[in-house]
Amino acid sequence: MKIGFIGAGKAGFSLGRFFVEGGVRVTGYYSRHPESGREAAEITGTRFYNTLDEIVKDSDALLLTVPDGAIQSVYGRLCESALSGKQICHCSGAMTANEAFPGIETVGACGYSIHPLFPFSDKLECYRELPGAFFCIEGQGPHLPEWRELLTGLGLRVQVISGERKARYHAACAIASNLVCGLVQESLELLEDCGFTSETALEALTPLIRSNTAHILREGPVQALTGPAERGDAETVAKHLACLPEGDRALYRAVSRKLAVMAETKHPETDYTALETILKEGRDV
Repeated sequence: MKIGFIGAGKAGFSLGRFFVEGGVRVTGYYSRHPESGREAAEITGTRFYNTLDEIVKDSDALLLTVPDGAIQSVYGRLCESALSGKQICHCSGAMTANEAFPGIETVGACGYSIHPLFPFSDKLECYRELPGAFFCIEGQGPHLPEWRELLTGLGLRVQVISGERKARYHAACAIASNLVCGLVQESLELLEDCGFTSETALEALTPLIRSNTAHILREGPVQALTGPAERGDAETVAKHLACLPEGDRALYRAVSRKLAVMAETKHPETDYTALETILKEGRDV
């Protein structure tokens, strides 16, 4: 299978280089930013294409590594080329193949979603960290086994999911990655209000975050849980709520209600009624 990339941002750069080094046949890149497309083609030893029609002709599968909002418009332009027998794939975590490529069967092509469960933070180095990452694939057609074989052959882990579960799947990814950034930012701002600088606040939290993350990954979140919610310390939780700005209390309560459920799982013999009452009714001290 010969794969062409449309889009040469961090994801396209990283996946293309990873595929090439793993022996996958990559035809090259097309990008609305020619400078990035040429750079990606040079680094991967592939071709930069000046037109969509050229890369379509040379490729069996086209991987759209473009922002979610551009996927459907790029697909619309692709439909101006001969797509019969081609595979059109996107890398969106939230969008299904049917949503991205409406009516694809009428042009004789197949559509798939191939989402790396991985944060592409650097276009030149991230490809080194990909082995062992999960790729979730979705779509209709005969090629899912082919994609599974290709990806697992590169040392990746593959999960096939249904289109109906795509939004739930992507919400899970966002909570574990993006939302954690928001929680850490909240912690930093609270420490700065206590007299820490932004630099020392992050330094102070680093051992705490690193140790907690290691325990979560090793033992699971329930067993790693510590703190006032695990202890059922309703008085401390009430003090936390009282010192938070009003807009942030809802965030604290929402996450803490989940922690209370986890704590009950970990310590079924403990009475968490007082804690649950505060979180449910919002009784701040």
